[in-house]
Amino acid sequence: MSSAVPERERLWKVGTAPGIFPLLGHGIALYRRPLAFLNSLPGHGDLVEIRLGPQRAWMVCHPELVHRMLKDARTFDKGGPLFDRLRVLMGDGLVTSRHAEHRRQRRLVQPAFLPSRLPDQTELMAQEAEAVCGDWRPGQRVDVSAAMMALSTRMISRVLFSDSLDAATSAEVRECLADIVRGLFVRTVVPVDALFRVPTPANRRYRRAVARVHAITDAAIAERRRGTPRDDLLGTLLEAARATGSEAEDGADSANGAGSADAAITDQEVHDHLVSLLLTGAESTALAMASAFSLLSQDPQAEARLHAEVDSVLDGRRRPDPEDLARLPYTRSVVHETLRHSPPGWLFTRITTTETELAGQRLPRGATVLYSPYLLQHDPASFPDPDRFSPERWLPGRATAAPPGAMMPFATGSRKCIGDAFAMAEITVAVATVAARWRLTHLPGPVAPPRPGATLGPRSLVMICEPRTGFPKGR
Repeated sequence: MSSAVPERERLWKVGTAPGIFPLLGHGIALYRRPLAFLNSLPGHGDLVEIRLGPQRAWMVCHPELVHRMLKDARTFDKGGPLFDRLRVLMGDGLVTSRHAEHRRQRRLVQPAFLPSRLPDQTELMAQEAEAVCGDWRPGQRVDVSAAMMALSTRMISRVLFSDSLDAATSAEVRECLADIVRGLFVRTVVPVDALFRVPTPANRRYRRAVARVHAITDAAIAERRRGTPRDDLLGTLLEAARATGSEAEDGADSANGAGSADAAITDQEVHDHLVSLLLTGAESTALAMASAFSLLSQDPQAEARLHAEVDSVLDGRRRPDPEDLARLPYTRSVVHETLRHSPPGWLFTRITTTETELAGQRLPRGATVLYSPYLLQHDPASFPDPDRFSPERWLPGRATAAPPGAMMPFATGSRKCIGDAFAMAEITVAVATVAARWRLTHLPGPVAPPRPGATLGPRSLVMICEPRTGFPKGR
């Protein structure tokens, strides 16, 4: 059944991006100057045809169209070049699963991200954030990107595996993630498989990193099977897998519980869920935290207001308590504005499951459709002066009245990020904990804008740390 767009008051514009090149299409422009290429597309229409390699694709440039598309996950399923590459990397876990499997898989993973768990997780976040910045020294040059990646990897590892990954293994995961992210973007925008079968150093690094992440995950699963059950996502998934296996052996038909048909899970799915959440939960959150410190350093007024709020709320303590999150509205506004200004997930693809219509354009079954949170969140019609970092946009009573679909760092609809509240809390806690102790400043010279890859954000951000006046001595 097709999904026709209802009549609108506005006339949607459908266009074609100029500059079609044989073989590589617009992929080379998207790779070389991605943000400039994106920003050029709305001038050609609300729905713009581009070429990714030999494939036709359509970029959705209007927020209302994006919102409608994401609300119809049955017609616009996860797919296209990005998710085709992610499935090779992650398997069929929650992040990459098709619509038909998603509801069942989300129910399996949901217990790790229930609101009732957030207070305890917030306490862990604060402890980890304090550990990351606790041994910095005045005037030290700090690799902020690496520090935030260490924090986010440790936090998502604790949610998934408790303490099954030691410090050395967590560090290895971080190194693998760097190689994977570098290789994933070019594989998305230039989906020509032959290029990536060539044994170049970059291709070999990518394949080694992928293989190592899978091996680390398998080792953690095997260790847990031999050890004591734990209250983490791995424990939940293994319990579901055991119940599924027992039900198959007994020929039973359970009506509820982990062994029900709705929650049936294979050993491969256990692996795929863990790999998916490990990769996405670490990289994106780390980039958002690093971006927040970079943007604050370039805006002394916002930085001073953040410091004043943190000092007032913490009142001499080194880190926030779970109850403090509601008392940090400006800090949360900094996080919201960071996610608007520099969204880690900046480009996504979907694929049509049937012939359908969007913006008056007939799209065939199997069409690749793209949308970009960066493009939508930098539209001056939705966010005046969009390149300016302005946390005040999100303060209570002053939130920007943006149209539906204009601000969506965690997507929307049934495929909205399952860890959105977890990520918001983690970034807020990290910013508050570090800001209570340190002021981070850029090195002398111009600040280079981050270059997008599979995600967007600073990957080699080095800053100078100086102790805050009134450095807190207590907890």
